[in-house]
Amino acid sequence: MRIIRGKYGKRRFDVPHNITARPTTDFAKENIFNVIENIEDIEGKDVLDLFAGTGAISLEFLSRGAKSVTAVEMSSIQANFIRSVKEKLNDEALRIIRGDVFKFLASVKKPYDIIFADPPYDHPRFAEIPSLILSSGAVKPGSLVIIEHNASHDFSSLPGFDQHRAYGSVNFSLFRLPDPDLEA
Repeated sequence: MRIIRGKYGKRRFDVPHNITARPTTDFAKENIFNVIENIEDIEGKDVLDLFAGTGAISLEFLSRGAKSVTAVEMSSIQANFIRSVKEKLNDEALRIIRGDVFKFLASVKKPYDIIFADPPYDHPRFAEIPSLILSSGAVKPGSLVIIEHNASHDFSSLPGFDQHRAYGSVNFSLFRLPDPDLEA
């Protein structure tokens, strides 16, 4: 696994063979971060990474200057791998929560500036995940929400839908709930 850019750019970490996560390809990761950085300044932002997997997205946000990154991952193998990378980087801005994303979303009260979710494509509740995120306490007006998905999902009818991007077989839907203070 490679961190593409930022203070940890070009650092590589060997992912254990027993990790079951499907990491975002470098091609898709590089392109979606170009899009994110064109619409949002990552530096100083609080970021939430749901279904964090290998932590590649969390680490990319961290490397690009996020104030804090919270990675939520259910698998102990994957959460332990993210924890081991955090220790190697010695960066306290990364917080790892080993737990269920659905329970986290049901109880979270802290809003984040940027939320990234990469659920397993075959997750039985995949189709409801964007709505759960958008209606959770993790989102505030102006939050940028990015959902990674395959081509069989279309989330353009959900509130706050902003744009869709596709890089090979990897798709991203981006949302931003309007900030009423900025529209007045």
